[in-house]
Amino acid sequence: MAGGVVEELVKRAGGCAVIDGGFATQLEALGADINDPLWSAACLITKPNLIKEVHLQYLEAGADVIISSSYQATIPGFLARGLLIEEAEGLLRTSVHLALEARDEFWKSTLRKSKPVYNRALVAASVGSYGAYLADGSEYSGSYGDDITVEKLKDFHRRRLQVLASARPDLIAFEAIPNKMEAQALVELLEEEDIQVPSWICFSSVDGKHLCSGESFEDCLQIINASETVAIVGVNCTPPQFVEGIIREFKKQTEKAIAVYPNSGEVWDGRDKRWLPVECFGRKSFDVMARRWQEAGASLIGGCCRTTPSTIRAVSKALKGRTGH
Repeated sequence: MAGGVVEELVKRAGGCAVIDGGFATQLEALGADINDPLWSAACLITKPNLIKEVHLQYLEAGADVIISSSYQATIPGFLARGLLIEEAEGLLRTSVHLALEARDEFWKSTLRKSKPVYNRALVAASVGSYGAYLADGSEYSGSYGDDITVEKLKDFHRRRLQVLASARPDLIAFEAIPNKMEAQALVELLEEEDIQVPSWICFSSVDGKHLCSGESFEDCLQIINASETVAIVGVNCTPPQFVEGIIREFKKQTEKAIAVYPNSGEVWDGRDKRWLPVECFGRKSFDVMARRWQEAGASLIGGCCRTTPSTIRAVSKALKGRTGH
């Protein structure tokens, strides 16, 4: 069940599907103010039209998978904003519906052309980590405190997962998971709730050898390998120079499809909430690396923070040899 839709997409894409790029980065480019605890999810309340526009820009750039704007959208986060629970759940569904609408509109326009050069994209509903909700930098360290347990993490994610799955996305994307405990909680939750939507779990890493928490990829992959619902495993929100090595390590330890969508190369300072221009890779370097990631064994490749539609256009062209966009 888990892998069918993914395998079909990867095959249609010629062996490697393209994931979209940075969402908040592009919202800011369109004039959105996301200096907010809800981050890009604040636009679900204030400027949903911009969210749809970003999806369309990535589809035009060649993305085969677009990810909803729900990474930092949580029911507790919306309730803290003064919304009712029904409104909070409605905004979660809206995040998926905006992506589905953009996909369907773009696909209709593509079919009108004599020589379509795109695939019908899949929509992945984004689920950020518990640390992303806390917005205290713990999503970059994986340190949630001694009182957090697998059961508490399942309770935190449960209703959001139910609501997002009910909006009928093609995939569910658990993104930038920083520790083993949360991976365990998500795998158990998928089984407990009998979620029929195939999913991926992508970890974050700061050194290319471990999760942000310092735990090993191997231990986490053992948990994921036992899941029938998780179709894809990988990394995102990770420096691009580490990705090739991570793919090669994952290939030794899992038979699941591998997704990678790293940051531009800049480093986010979670404490001061700013980007540090330590090693910023330009568009040319990113697409050259994307080809190497494909050769190493990745089946889905895209970008995360600070990547743009231009990045994804270059990646799509590099991986598929397209010249039409």
